[in-house]
Amino acid sequence: MENKSDLKNGFTTGSCAAAAAKGAAYMLFSGKSADYMSIETPAGITYTPELLDIIRQGDAVSCAVKKYSGDDPDITNGALIYARVSFLHDQKGNVAIEGGPGVGRVTRPGLDQPVGNAAINSVPRQMITSEVENMMKEYDVKDSVLVTISVPEGEKLAEKTFNPRLGIVGGISIIGSTGIVTQMSTQAILETIKTELRQRRAEGFESVVISPGNYGIEFMKNRYGYDLDKAVKCSNYIGDTVDMIRELGFKRFLLAGHIGKLIKVSGGIMNTHSKNADCRMELMAAALIRSGASAAMADEALRCDNTEQVCDLIIDAGLKEKCFESIIKRISYYLKTRAGDDQETECIIYSNKHGLLGCSTGAEGFLSEEVKEIVS
Repeated sequence: MENKSDLKNGFTTGSCAAAAAKGAAYMLFSGKSADYMSIETPAGITYTPELLDIIRQGDAVSCAVKKYSGDDPDITNGALIYARVSFLHDQKGNVAIEGGPGVGRVTRPGLDQPVGNAAINSVPRQMITSEVENMMKEYDVKDSVLVTISVPEGEKLAEKTFNPRLGIVGGISIIGSTGIVTQMSTQAILETIKTELRQRRAEGFESVVISPGNYGIEFMKNRYGYDLDKAVKCSNYIGDTVDMIRELGFKRFLLAGHIGKLIKVSGGIMNTHSKNADCRMELMAAALIRSGASAAMADEALRCDNTEQVCDLIIDAGLKEKCFESIIKRISYYLKTRAGDDQETECIIYSNKHGLLGCSTGAEGFLSEEVKEIVS
């Protein structure tokens, strides 16, 4: 049974793991059965899920909690999160936590857990430890116990997450900083971006390619031999990503993307979501005027439905080089303004139909070095 006090919110895999661990510990130490178990989440909200698939095995008990993600279901919604609590018979009174089947393992630095550890993040580990220790005190348990968290469908579910990109193999991560799942927030997206950047920095890289998404992946592969999937995806949050790059100590970065997104940056728009700003045609019309086009041609650009149509207009008028050089200069200006003087910034813009539209002076050399790093 999920907590019904706020149907918009759900509970994290960390909360599920902690509740299952407390339930298994209670049943192991007391010898009694339990249908539900309550925990207090870091957000101060009580969570009382049903305990499922209870199994007693001598000196161990396991049970599961069904993940409930609220009104914004994530990929793990409905998954069973298992905890198995077993005695270690050492009279030390400690709580050890390990990952079982379906819980990923960290293979690259820069994440919440060190390389080699199960991908059970710090806050869920603290929650599990606290709940189990409370049970140990209540029942005067002197031996250490091992808590093993597993997710039977975890390896399959992980294929639909960022885990493979982050170097977490074999399953999902047990996560959550508040214990509560809220509707997908800006903060959650920014934390994902920062995790990827932090990981690359931890691996010793001083440069990074960022891109709003995988638009143009075939173009980048065919022209530069660069797999755009290796870039850090900044979504609409270009300005925030540049701030993170500076904060983490990168020396240079390259922004690569489709004209439809990056034209906004030429106007100083650092969050390119359409709800914040959508003056693509106005900015392209301004670039046309700067390149010597007539007012009539600028007006025609304003009447276009999308940036690809404006690209047709620019190229047909023989203004491609001038116009996109102007756009690149404006993008570079705003990137440099945001990044600061100690950052080297490069940019590449392209379209689906016309391929490369423009690039900053050092962009292609930058990419060549990136390709060498990936190969090596």
